[in-house]
Amino acid sequence: MGLGSTAKKIQGLSDRAEAMYKQVQQLQQRIVGLEEEMDDTHDTVKRLDHQLSEQRALLLAIAEKHDIDGEEILAEAAIDEAELDGDDEAADESPIEDAERDAGESAAE
Repeated sequence: MGLGSTAKKIQGLSDRAEAMYKQVQQLQQRIVGLEEEMDDTHDTVKRLDHQLSEQRALLLAIAEKHDIDGEEILAEAAIDEAELDGDDEAADESPIEDAERDAGESAAE
């Protein structure tokens, strides 16, 4: 009787160990999948950052060609964004709309 009870306990432990092993394998697969997704996301962000830098350079060149101070507009937009981050309420105009308005005013002068 004692041996049968011990065998049941050992079988139960074995079953639990097998279930835990399967869970560990699933977790490992999920981690590998997340690492792959993270690498893909990193590559995408890197590519988008490069494209954004190219677009910024292009826009600054266009602004310069039209005698608009692009750096000033970007600085004002950054200030506006910082102010928005400091406030919980949203402003009526976005930094882009402010920049467009300022560019129009500069061109009119």
